[in-house]
Amino acid sequence: MKIESGQVAVITGGASGIGYGLAQQLGARGVRLVLADVREDGLAEAAQTLGSAGHEVLTVRTDVSDQVAVQGLADRTMAHFGRVDLVCNNAGVACEQAPMWEQEPATWSWLVGIKYMGVVHGVRAFAPLLIAQGSGHILNTASAGGLMPLPMMTPYNGTMHAVVGMTETLDLELKQAAPALGATVLCPGLVATPLAANSAALKPAGAAATPIGEDGAEVDTTQYGSVLSPTEVAESAIAAIEEGRVHAIVGGDTAAMARARAESVLADIPPAG
Repeated sequence: MKIESGQVAVITGGASGIGYGLAQQLGARGVRLVLADVREDGLAEAAQTLGSAGHEVLTVRTDVSDQVAVQGLADRTMAHFGRVDLVCNNAGVACEQAPMWEQEPATWSWLVGIKYMGVVHGVRAFAPLLIAQGSGHILNTASAGGLMPLPMMTPYNGTMHAVVGMTETLDLELKQAAPALGATVLCPGLVATPLAANSAALKPAGAAATPIGEDGAEVDTTQYGSVLSPTEVAESAIAAIEEGRVHAIVGGDTAAMARARAESVLADIPPAG
């Protein structure tokens, strides 16, 4: 899909981090923006900054774990702009570091509700609009954690693998519905974002949030490679969309880890016969 001026992009988790990076880069290309986030103060600040840069922005407070709220986001988008071209299911949180058997049920529910069902809700609300229009694209944000094992963060790791797999299938389903449709999954390595602080502030009762990269946390970041900027990630995502790629894998070490996992799977396949 060619990104062009006048198009409309919806970005969940758009008030900060990768979502805000996408908004900046898409806005610079003349795309009209719908920013959704659960944090109203963040939305207001993002809208003011983007608006000062000359970008057209609509903000909608949205809890992506709530299907009704996401449907309301789709309705507001259509009422305001009359169309949608790119849907970025980007909202996310991260969890504490602990073995799988020590991860609290509330943490699992929280991660699944936002990072898995948030994508499901976005697809259910917006895919019919794209199909009726006959064009458009869906970008689902996952992580390098969706391409490799990520010890001590199984709720996050599991949801990221799920987002990768369902986006691969979604791309096939969308293309069957209309050839000009498609889906891409964004898999960056470690990114400089306020994910840690936001997760800690938003965690529900019973859940624990000590995400990757939180200040003071003892995290071995060597497996993720160098830290990426949201701008780098956004530019790579847009390039993948325009090139029609299903996977936007950002960061050289991320690609190496993905290859290593693929090779380990192939090595475990028994010889034919």
